[in-house]
Amino acid sequence: MEPLLIVLLFANAVFNVVVWPRFYPRIAKDPRARDEAGKPTPFLIVHTVLIAVALVLALASVIAAIAALVS
Repeated sequence: MEPLLIVLLFANAVFNVVVWPRFYPRIAKDPRARDEAGKPTPFLIVHTVLIAVALVLALASVIAAIAALVS
């Protein structure tokens, strides 16, 4: 069961690192991303936070997978 857990953790990390950051350029270019004054809107802020959380989870998954490999 442990090898499956390790593979799933690494797969999760790779998925999050490969997929989520690719959305940022599209989100940043979206007209809803900034208001008339050029300030970030909640649309941009929320999506940026979602991407950041996905990357933190990727890091946590890698750390957990390495910990499982070492133990």
